[in-house]
Amino acid sequence: MSEPRPFTVHVPDQVLTDLRDRLARSRIPEDSPRRPPSGMTSGYLRELVDHWIGWDWRAREAWLNGHPQFLAGIGGADVHFAHLRSQEAGAPALLVLHGWPHTFALQLDFADLLPEFDVVVASLPGFAFSTPYADGEMSETRLAATMHALMTDVLGYQRYFTYGEDVTANVSDLIAARYPEHVAGIVATHAHFPTAEERTTLDDPEVKEFFDGIAAQHGTDGAYGHVQATRPDTLATALNDSPAGLLAWLTEKLVEWSDTPPGDPRAVERRISRDRILTEATIYWATQTIASSFRPYYEGADQPGPIPPTTVPAAVLVQRHEGTYPESLARRHYLDLRVFDRLTKGGHFTVGEVPEEMAARVREFVRSVGAG
Repeated sequence: MSEPRPFTVHVPDQVLTDLRDRLARSRIPEDSPRRPPSGMTSGYLRELVDHWIGWDWRAREAWLNGHPQFLAGIGGADVHFAHLRSQEAGAPALLVLHGWPHTFALQLDFADLLPEFDVVVASLPGFAFSTPYADGEMSETRLAATMHALMTDVLGYQRYFTYGEDVTANVSDLIAARYPEHVAGIVATHAHFPTAEERTTLDDPEVKEFFDGIAAQHGTDGAYGHVQATRPDTLATALNDSPAGLLAWLTEKLVEWSDTPPGDPRAVERRISRDRILTEATIYWATQTIASSFRPYYEGADQPGPIPPTTVPAAVLVQRHEGTYPESLARRHYLDLRVFDRLTKGGHFTVGEVPEEMAARVREFVRSVGAG
């Protein structure tokens, strides 16, 4: 464990020059005839590549550096995080965790809207500016321990709220379940999923219908995860060498998983602007972290068993991609459920897509339970 040390984002000029040169030489194929639907087309990819070539990264870099950032050695990794301190004495602390394929950067607009909080937006080990774990696996249990240590041992918060998305939904649940004396409350937009074995014991038609729907989508929509879990290095080699390929892989998921109408991938920019899309891609490219970002898919799948129910105050705000999530599941896992609601806007990247809405919801929840 080490004391936090200040960190400044700076991508060397030669990295940006090389990036633009590679982009200018991109070989983008035409859309295949009769191909399955996806969140990317050759036309949209060409637009993004052309924009990226002349795009002002230094302006975005300056914006990122307007948020105080640090590194701290925790459990075999140098963990990167933004730490936005409130000017209000005794402000509640909030830990914000990203998933895949986004980074901490997509969540900063949300953090900016909570000046009455101490907000910690952390990068998972092996993502963005956090180093991977030096040894051992990247399991959800280990991530929970690392992030809890960041909040308590490194930053000194004895009580804090937690929020996670995608691969950190379980991490946030684990933090609340394992460290309830330190967690003042949990906010979940990706509410808890029971394990496959646990589901066999649930005799509830609504639950069965929900998971049958998830399974029906998984055959095509889950292909990315199967590749990342079974052939991670083969895929990463291609994406780490081609910025156009990396951009296509990342943006396809931003399009498909965000709360935007299907048909035109450009619609994603109604929720996630082009500047923000290219910020994500540039961070992955400059840090060469696409390979290490796959680690949760092949190292984190085997967990030590079901996550125990959480007893801390909880707010479940169901994002639209899981819009039929049964309230009975939430009440089974979040034993002190204070809020259950279904969002009318906002998809997989919830706080990045609807930061104003989520800031208001979090503010209301925290006020209702107190900072503890």
